[in-house]
Amino acid sequence: MPLNEGSQHDDAPHEGFEEELGAVLRSTGEGFSTDGRRELVAGGLTRGRRRLVRRRLAVTGGALALAAVGIGGVYGGSVLGTGGPAKAAGVAAAPKPTSGTARPTEPSLEEKRRLAMQQAEIPVKDIAAVVQANTPAGQWQFDGLDGKGQSAQGVYDDGGGKAAVSVGLYRAAGGAGEAGAGQVECPSKVHVDFDKCTTGLLPGGDRLMVIQGYEYPDRREDTKSWRAVLLTKDGFLVDASEWNAPAQKGAAVSRENPPFTATQLKALVTSDDWRPLLKQLPEVPKPDVDPGAAPGEASGPEIQATLRSLLPKGLRVTDKGGDYGYGFQVLDDGKGKSLVEINVQPNMGGALGDLFGSGDVTTLPDGRKVKVTQGSGEKGGAGVVSWGVDTMTPEGFRVVVSSMNAGGYRQDATRAEPALTVEQLKAIALSPKWQKATAK
Repeated sequence: MPLNEGSQHDDAPHEGFEEELGAVLRSTGEGFSTDGRRELVAGGLTRGRRRLVRRRLAVTGGALALAAVGIGGVYGGSVLGTGGPAKAAGVAAAPKPTSGTARPTEPSLEEKRRLAMQQAEIPVKDIAAVVQANTPAGQWQFDGLDGKGQSAQGVYDDGGGKAAVSVGLYRAAGGAGEAGAGQVECPSKVHVDFDKCTTGLLPGGDRLMVIQGYEYPDRREDTKSWRAVLLTKDGFLVDASEWNAPAQKGAAVSRENPPFTATQLKALVTSDDWRPLLKQLPEVPKPDVDPGAAPGEASGPEIQATLRSLLPKGLRVTDKGGDYGYGFQVLDDGKGKSLVEINVQPNMGGALGDLFGSGDVTTLPDGRKVKVTQGSGEKGGAGVVSWGVDTMTPEGFRVVVSSMNAGGYRQDATRAEPALTVEQLKAIALSPKWQKATAK
């Protein structure tokens, strides 16, 4: 199985992200278990990229996709309207009473979070009224005005063509601090294609991101998706998205661009009219640990520092990023950019047969498995090739690293071969530094 192979939906770039978000909905509190999840086990790097993009606002997914992200841990609060979120999986059942008298048990933290998510009941008509009051004159048609929730979806027409618009109100899972600020950072073009993105701190202490991109990053001629997201200094998020079509998906483009300019989107999300509605969002208990971390995973900064220490000299890092268990760096040795990605995954012994049961596999004297793959790059542009090395110790500690001859996905090759040779990739993957990083 190829190094970067994920689920069977990976061949449909505009569908894969929503498929992953659906998985998040079905597995809140469960994490990414390796049992029965062969597509995620085999696609370690794919999983890392998706989780990173999810945690950075999932820019390609649209506001409805962000609704699912909220339940997965990026945003707090219900975003699915009157239906409420899907039932959280992985929540332990209440213990059975040991005496003849049954006593109520204290809900778990995850149960409290789920209940809080279900209690957001802002009238949709109130959200829609604020949208109308803070956008240029035009005809509006909103969905579910008699319902309650945290978002409003509608179609706007200023005479230049109908356009879908969605606005949602949320609590930032990381609050207004550094963790929350990561949700209004521009994504790297390594994984997300866009035309323009600006982010910064506003005079009052709020943070704003405005991004102009595409619904389908691999099909720039199709639907455009523009978004503004405000993170208030007290930890709320106002997220507005617009498209140049009457629906986010499945509708023909109706105008050249979405109707509102970046300045108008900023005015919409920064309006003081949102304050009374934001106060209606329920408190969501904070988890004791970062919900993005799996047991034993190294943090993003630890991954970055370790990877940098293992790179050959003479390579300049032009872009970097990552999350728990995953990291990427774009390298340039003066001959063209080259993307390098790595996943560090403890407790993967149960996937040994799936990962190393075929292909170019070598067993080292200490029992470690090493698998080498060389082929065309996943979702790569013209002339892109990818080289990878997948390793696992007898104890199930997996390190998988790959490099391509382009600076990012859906980008054309910038050089004949990746900047790192297969032997250099092996040296990185087999370094004992990775186990030290996860032990911190």
